[in-house]
Amino acid sequence: MQTFTYILMIFLVVCAVAVSLSKKLLNSILIFMSYSLVMSIIWMLLESPDLAITEAAVGAGVTSILFFVTLKKIKAIGGEDEKK
Repeated sequence: MQTFTYILMIFLVVCAVAVSLSKKLLNSILIFMSYSLVMSIIWMLLESPDLAITEAAVGAGVTSILFFVTLKKIKAIGGEDEKK
């Protein structure tokens, strides 16, 4: 079990660096979602299910949805650029 925890911790560091170095906003959001999901798994391993549920709901759920809506509003994802 200890090895699994170390692998998750390394994955968290890799995700944090990848978000910083990512050029595309959509990729950054997806990496952030995976960071939040792994963090919720770590909270479960630390026997704190209330924090795990909160991290999964807020970190991976609500925050990511808000980021996607914001990218849609600024037209960074979604529709094609209309040229006239």
